[in-house]
Parts: sequence; structure tokens; C-alpha cells
Amino acid sequence: MNTTTELLRGRRVLVTGGARGLGYAFAQAIAEAGGRVVIADILADRVQQAAADLQALGLDVCGLTVDLADPASITACAAQATEQLGGLDGLVNNASVTNSGGKTCEQLSIETWDQVMQVNVRGTWLMTTACLPALRLSGRGAVVNLASDTPLWGAPNLMAYVASKGAIIAMTRSLARELGTDNITVNAIAPGLVLVEATAYVPEARHRQYTEQRAIQRPQLPEDVSGAVLFALSNLARFITGQTLPVNGGFVMP
Repeated sequence: MNTTTELLRGRRVLVTGGARGLGYAFAQAIAEAGGRVVIADILADRVQQAAADLQALGLDVCGLTVDLADPASITACAAQATEQLGGLDGLVNNASVTNSGGKTCEQLSIETWDQVMQVNVRGTWLMTTACLPALRLSGRGAVVNLASDTPLWGAPNLMAYVASKGAIIAMTRSLARELGTDNITVNAIAPGLVLVEATAYVPEARHRQYTEQRAIQRPQLPEDVSGAVLFALSNLARFITGQTLPVNGGFVMP
């Protein structure tokens, strides 16, 4: 029995980076919990196929294209999602880039640093502000930012990404204080190393490190993170804001 079927009944949610991986898993879980979802991604063909695949399961999901490096694209995406859904109750800031994996701080280029910050940090900020008018009207708005456990333990040779996700955690706290008077919650989910297409480049030794040093010693799957996102979007978490929840099988216990 699926006990989450009614958890997000009627909630209108925008999920960025929804064409694959964690974003796709979140979109499916939200729709299965009764939500109506717009997934947005820079991968135009894949986002439409992802939406079609979820629609084929009988889920209320549609797709849009967005480039988080382009402020105009962000503004247009938020407006289109709000129009298609007739409002907005939730935003999942999931989309991000890595690009700095395997490089030391000395090898990291300024161009890579700037791209990671532009998409992961500035993109999250701009998407949140673009969605604020609709979230305020909702009266029960919820923002879920995807951080990472990497800044919680200081993952090496990944500095730009680690710094960007540390910024997400800090931004989450600041936004929570700013938006609390609007009855909008803002929380961060910090997954560990998840088995998705985007982590295929990660060396086997790092995958093994995560698995062996977790309290729950197995690989982490996208569905392991979905429950935390559903909770943060739901009425069960209406008095929880500004928090970061590590979801990593006990690899990090802050």
C-alpha cells in the first residue's frame, strides 16, 4: 500500500533538473503523492521524453526547458510553470552542475569555478526569487534546495561543487528567515553519492568509500532521497524551516 498517495494531493510543484536522475525520481514521487508537477531542464529533448514517460504512468507531469545560467530563461520558466499549473505551492531546486570533479584546487580553472557558481548558486537564487510571487499567493509555499553532504565532510578534489553546495546550505538559512513571514518554508536536503547517470564519472574508490563508511552499507539510490523531499514539501513539515537534512545512509552524522 502506498501511504504517500494523498500526501501532496493537489500541490503544484516545479522541479528543476527533472529530465533524469534525482530530479526525475523527485518528480515521479511528487506526482505519485498526488501532486501536479512541471519538470524543467536544459536538456530539451530529454525533458519532454521524461514528461511523456511519467504521463504514460498516469501522472500529472509536463516539461519545460530552462537554462539556469540565463536569468531570462529562469524568469520565463517560472512564469510558464505558474501558468501551466495555475499557481505554485512548491519549488525543488535540484538542477546543478559538477564539472570540478577530480581536480585539485590548483588545477581548477576560473572558468569552471564561475560556471559552477553561476548555475548552482546564482541559478538557485534567481529561480527562487522568480517563483516567489506564486509561492506567496499559495499561502503554504515550500522551497526544497538540493545541497550535498560533500560540504559536511569536506570532500577533496571537488572544491567548486563543494563550495557551491555549502553556499546552498547558507542560502537556505537566510531565505528561511526572509520568507517565514510569507508562510514559505525553505529547507535543504543533502544527499550522499547517489547512483545516477551524473555520478558515472566518480571513481570506483569514492563509491566504495561511501558504501563502506555508511551506517547502512549499500549504494544509495534516487528513491532513497525522494521521501525527504516529499516530507519537506508537505504539511508535515510546515513548522520546519532553515534546516539541512543529510540523507546519506549515515555517512555523515552532523
